[in-house]
Amino acid sequence: MAKKYEAGEELSGKVTGIQPYGAFVALDEETQGLVHISEITYGFVKDIHDFLSVGQEVNVKVLEVDEGAGKISLSIRALQESPPPAKRNDQPRKSLQARVKERDAEGFNSLKDKLKDWIERSGQ
Repeated sequence: MAKKYEAGEELSGKVTGIQPYGAFVALDEETQGLVHISEITYGFVKDIHDFLSVGQEVNVKVLEVDEGAGKISLSIRALQESPPPAKRNDQPRKSLQARVKERDAEGFNSLKDKLKDWIERSGQ
């Protein structure tokens, strides 16, 4: 590594390669880091090519530096605004037992009735 990089630094770099697991970003002439697929954006990323291309300039945040291994973990997602939390229904949650009673009361009764038939058939 030509320059010392530290966790938390925000930098710009150029995408030099894309693999199924992430994208390599050149931080300077001698140093590259990896943006893991999970650190590209919020949500599910099936194909990195949908978000990045080789030669593209990107802003990244240094997550971790492993000087011994010469590896730098980067994130693009860390510089993005997180999406608002999913809107929740304001109705109070029913307990599991209440939902079972509400939805499955007849289902359990019909199983109880069918169980007698099944036992009789298995004995034949």
